[in-house]
Amino acid sequence: MSLLSDLINLDLSESTQKIIAEYVWIGGSGMDIRSKGRTLPGPVNDPAKLPKWNYDGSSTGQAPGEDSEVILYPQAIFKDPFRRGNNILVMCDAYTPAGEPIPTNKRYSAAKIFSSPEVVAEEPWYGIEQEYTLLQKEVNWPIGWPIGGYPGPQGPYYCGAGADKAFGRDIVNSHYKACLYAGINISGINGEVMPGQWEFQVGPAVGISAGDEVWMARYILERITEIAGVVLSFDPKPIQGDWNGAGAHSNYSTKSMRSDGGFDVIKKAIEKLKLRHKDHIAAYGEGNERRLTGKHETADINTFSWGVANRGASVRVGRDTEKAGKGYFEDRRPASNMDPYVVTSMIAETTIVWKP
Repeated sequence: MSLLSDLINLDLSESTQKIIAEYVWIGGSGMDIRSKGRTLPGPVNDPAKLPKWNYDGSSTGQAPGEDSEVILYPQAIFKDPFRRGNNILVMCDAYTPAGEPIPTNKRYSAAKIFSSPEVVAEEPWYGIEQEYTLLQKEVNWPIGWPIGGYPGPQGPYYCGAGADKAFGRDIVNSHYKACLYAGINISGINGEVMPGQWEFQVGPAVGISAGDEVWMARYILERITEIAGVVLSFDPKPIQGDWNGAGAHSNYSTKSMRSDGGFDVIKKAIEKLKLRHKDHIAAYGEGNERRLTGKHETADINTFSWGVANRGASVRVGRDTEKAGKGYFEDRRPASNMDPYVVTSMIAETTIVWKP
């Protein structure tokens, strides 16, 4: 008698060349990640060779019921850590049957910015620090917290170890390995300041691939928390009071910034970000005003600031960058629920293309 786990882990290559491709896309809320699987005749490693597909947009808040068909365009392929073998995960974006990007397709506009000659020449690199909170399923309260109550104050939990400090490490480590298996350039993980909150980092990634990889890493994390029976939250301030919020700090550099004399380029770029502060804040995630209060390692949402090694600033420059006279900087304003396509392309557009 086969166990369910035996069937889930069946190696298809023993009996067929066919593979399963799980098509992944972003739903109407901008944060709901959807997916469905289809059978393909054999292995595929080029998204251009994958068939387009469709889905019912009226069920995702992306199309009316009387004209509900939305078309999926495959854009990036990752190995499937759940089915393994030659099976794949496919990051897609969404279009009308006439070939127009639907309003929630933020990848389309980002790809246009990243393909512009000015941006291509500067080779923008990104490192995204994605923070998130794990919640108890039945009560939507952080794991490890007493139901209806609070743990001890912040301090021992950041990068902590121990049953009274680190909650959910099995989920975090499973996600870390699954992302590496998938081909995502995940560069690290750590426990965050608020207990039950964690972070993973994606990067360095170039251009549009940063958005693809962060979205797929989010999808894989959703699947793992599903298996674990835990709720995943990207709320930028899941618990009110004297608790840290959740951000998606975005580290960034261009070829000019990484070259000799790059610190001057960085300072000019930061000045541009200051001039467009309100525009960026408006695009950096819903509910960010609850997080960017000037407390808990944040700058006030209404005031742009920058500094070297200052985690209370809007933009932080590292000591190593200052010492070397070149390198990267960190935009600390994006919320944990930001769209990485929007944030990465907007930073590139403001610092490379936009003229004050």
